[in-house]
Amino acid sequence: MLDLKWQNYTDWDVKSVFKLPDRNNYAFRVVLKYQDGTKKIQQKSGFQTRKEAGDARKRTIGELCNGTYIVNNKVKVREFLEYWLEYDIRQRVGSQNTYTAYSQIARKHIIPYLGKKKLTELNRGDIQRLYKDRAEYSVHIARQVKTVLNVSLRYAMAHKMVALNPAEGINLPKTVERRRYHARNIDEKKTLTMEQIQVLLEASKETPIHMQVLFNVLMGLRRQEINGLKYSDVDYINRTLSVERQLGKELNREPNAASNRQMTKRELPLKSSSSKRILPIPDYVFEAILEERKLYEKNRSRRKSQFLDLDYICCSTYGKPRSKDFHWKYYKKLLKITGLPDIRWHDLRSTYCTLLLKNDFSPKAVSKLMGHAKELVTVDVYGDNQNIIPEEIPELLSYMKDVMPKKKGEADLEDSALDIIIETERYLPESVAAPN
Repeated sequence: MLDLKWQNYTDWDVKSVFKLPDRNNYAFRVVLKYQDGTKKIQQKSGFQTRKEAGDARKRTIGELCNGTYIVNNKVKVREFLEYWLEYDIRQRVGSQNTYTAYSQIARKHIIPYLGKKKLTELNRGDIQRLYKDRAEYSVHIARQVKTVLNVSLRYAMAHKMVALNPAEGINLPKTVERRRYHARNIDEKKTLTMEQIQVLLEASKETPIHMQVLFNVLMGLRRQEINGLKYSDVDYINRTLSVERQLGKELNREPNAASNRQMTKRELPLKSSSSKRILPIPDYVFEAILEERKLYEKNRSRRKSQFLDLDYICCSTYGKPRSKDFHWKYYKKLLKITGLPDIRWHDLRSTYCTLLLKNDFSPKAVSKLMGHAKELVTVDVYGDNQNIIPEEIPELLSYMKDVMPKKKGEADLEDSALDIIIETERYLPESVAAPN
């Protein structure tokens, strides 16, 4: 295992060149001094002449002066990346999913190609050849390789493991189309029309994933955000939903620790600070939440000793939270029996984007509703985005008015709030319910 403490020397000294006994070459020694009083002596040898050794000594002094001297120049790329994953990425990322993504790119696409090379000998040509090789395999993978290499080598520079970042300024091959940082192009072929959404919503009523479908396609939530929703996150007066957490596998901070299956449904921080948001609840979804709460109370009442009262909206009849893949078999079955396109679950989130964009929401507003840090939705793939949902179908436009958040004036909000209080009072948490 790497030990980076040797890089944190506080003082140094470079001894004079001397001739090695019984050898016909020259050497010099570098003495590194540390705060605790310890010293590390490194001998630089193998020089054929005194002048060659003297020139190398001058270069070493220069590196020590400007902070670019590398104490351990024999570290292989494989050793470095394994260390970086365990002692940097594992400590910094918020979830097992993020760590796994970094780990798979490093171990499957970088280490097999560059792993045996010394880190200090890694050059721009190596990086370019890797990018070309991975771009031929997959453009998506090539972009991820580029990200992982840049992040890891910046860490190596910061910890004086390399003097320069050889990946700095190296772009993917020209055959790979450049895109804006974090830009997301939505493929129209992988989204549903309003008519198809109606079919999916109606069919999902007979499955345990109806609420998950609603939160995905009509509110654009990520699957682990959906599983983390609680009834306490619902503002029944203003009809808004606070996205506060996600459920997922907790990342064990201890390197090489054994996997714990009990950690797969833990409450975790959201993906980023911008993921924490308050969303208007469409009327259709709001009514469904009320009906689901009735079922929750019924199950809690009849299973008092067995019911796990954790307040999750998407839960089993015993109150247990859903796993991140619970929806999978039901969703695929729904697509098959309804004859809908076989699109990914995540593509329903893209469908939500198209609904908002069709209704003249700006890309910036859409990004905020979806919990992204920056404006990242690009619609150039559509050409004329007015064709996303056919204008000539009146019943679909009418349906849109029902499910999309309404814009109301203050007077309208006050009137509707009175009706909501009367109808939903029994669903409010006991701590805030009106006293009898």
